[in-house]
Amino acid sequence: MQKSITTLASRIEQGICYFSLICLTILPVAEAVARFFFRTGVPNSTGLMIHILLWVGLVSGMISTKQDKHLSIALVENFPIFKGKVKQYCAVLTNILSTFILTIVTWSAVAFVKIALSPWRLIGFIPDQVFACIIPAGYAVMAIRYARKIPVHTKLLAVVTVLSATVCSFPMIAKIIWGFETPDTVFAITDALFAISWHIKIPVCIALVVAAFAGTPLFVVLGGLSLILIHAAGGEIDVVSNQIYTTLTMDSFIPIPLFTLTGFFLSESKAGERLVLTFRSLFSFLPGGMIIATVVICAFFTSFTGASGVTILALGGLLYIVLADHVKYSKAFSIGLLTSVGSIGLLFPPSLPIILVGTATQTNIFHVFLGALFPGIILVVTVIIFGIVASVKTKIPVKPFALKEVAGALKASLWEILLPFLLIGGYFSGILSLTEIGAAAMFYIFIVEVVIHRDIRLKDLPDVMGKAVPIIGGVLSILALSQALSYYIVDTQAPQNFAHWMQETIQSKYVFLALLNVALLLVGCLMDIFSAILIVLPLIVPLGAAYGIDPVHLGVIFITNLEVGFLTPPVGMNLFLSAYRFNRPFIEICRDVFPFLLIQLIVVLLITYVPWFSTFLPSLF
Repeated sequence: MQKSITTLASRIEQGICYFSLICLTILPVAEAVARFFFRTGVPNSTGLMIHILLWVGLVSGMISTKQDKHLSIALVENFPIFKGKVKQYCAVLTNILSTFILTIVTWSAVAFVKIALSPWRLIGFIPDQVFACIIPAGYAVMAIRYARKIPVHTKLLAVVTVLSATVCSFPMIAKIIWGFETPDTVFAITDALFAISWHIKIPVCIALVVAAFAGTPLFVVLGGLSLILIHAAGGEIDVVSNQIYTTLTMDSFIPIPLFTLTGFFLSESKAGERLVLTFRSLFSFLPGGMIIATVVICAFFTSFTGASGVTILALGGLLYIVLADHVKYSKAFSIGLLTSVGSIGLLFPPSLPIILVGTATQTNIFHVFLGALFPGIILVVTVIIFGIVASVKTKIPVKPFALKEVAGALKASLWEILLPFLLIGGYFSGILSLTEIGAAAMFYIFIVEVVIHRDIRLKDLPDVMGKAVPIIGGVLSILALSQALSYYIVDTQAPQNFAHWMQETIQSKYVFLALLNVALLLVGCLMDIFSAILIVLPLIVPLGAAYGIDPVHLGVIFITNLEVGFLTPPVGMNLFLSAYRFNRPFIEICRDVFPFLLIQLIVVLLITYVPWFSTFLPSLF
């Protein structure tokens, strides 16, 4: 009975998430069509879209929690020293900490919905409080799920954790009960809790940082840091929920789930196979022709998914067979190439990291797209040249150009090849907004893969969407709570003070850039790109401004360094994904990637110290 109820609840949860994603796709398309043909729009479309995004963010976060797919640093997964009982203890502690923090966030969300959103504001005919109720509900479900992951023999500890978090949430509970007319006795208790938080903030922050490296989900760590720092500064912790609501109702973030979903529809269809055949037939008559095809295809896929690991896992096997078995490149060279180009498309539109960089630096996203274009081309061309040289040295055979074969392959993959041109044309011409571009991409690729090619059947849609949801939930969860931490950081003027100190300590802009490259490579080793952009980049922006670095140039430096960081031993993420995908020892993967890593490091230095590559195109607009 309990199992059937759990299954039903899970299906309802997934149904809400999938329905919300469908609405998030249909509404912008309807808005664009209505504007184009009838010179009007869909009533309340913006308000509906941003509040649907709120539901997507929270419900996908709930699903990510259930599947244990939230983004984390998780050094315990990568080093033998953390195996066995140590790993088990870390898991128990991270679940306890997650339960504790998310319980407090839940109480703060209840206070926010009850007080901050009163009086109601109608979104269409639905009050915004109704939409916002998903915040306390979502975090309550996440807290319960982490509590249930605590081993059975320590269930009492789970109960104690929830009760302790409830006690710590007393100021919010008092606010829920009495509003702003808190009795003096109750006020004295809340005041004492403020004083306690001020005294313990430093050890708590240190413990949270350690917990992050032990595998605690990053959104939980960010939530914990936000809560303790805001409360210790004398602020009300429902500010955290306010920031969650504000962040997840920003229309600039709607493209994130849409482009992610588009990328997974591409990777789950046979689009990769068609593109491989097309580019192979186009370039196989050249020395290194398959290298060109591999780099272009990987760049295409990564630009849509925004996640380099998806490209390696989705296309790695297919491209490896073509490179190693058919074209006869060495296994080491093939694996090194595929691992290194897994993130090579992050600098091309409609890359999600570029959208996030534009948001984090408060820079026109159109300018960031333009600024990243030349550096992206340089990176692609450099890897291709290296591949061609290697092909010539090893005397890889070429295949005669066959026009009939090319025509057939182009016909098969024409719809996928048209996609980036249609989207870039629609966006850069100003006909469609970024949100509408994301919806158009999803709508277009649905028609292509489900209706035209029929690679994905209607009954397979839940599986495809289910694979995209954990990434959507992970990114939006971090985005929401990183904004709460950013609120505190900005309020204390810490970035500006640090920038002032750096200016006094390091006079040279070029020395600063060198240190920035080293720091960002380390960040790329330890964090996924979404977490790094949302957590680290806001801290660096004031430093860049202090040294007179153009924000577009800074954003390009940031993304490019993270790309290379994914390949940097000992903990570069793509190295582990490649070892998993190709079933090769980690040390061998590092050795295979090393030549490509050196090439990309050279490109990083070129992009860093020649800002013209990043600033020329934006300066024209």
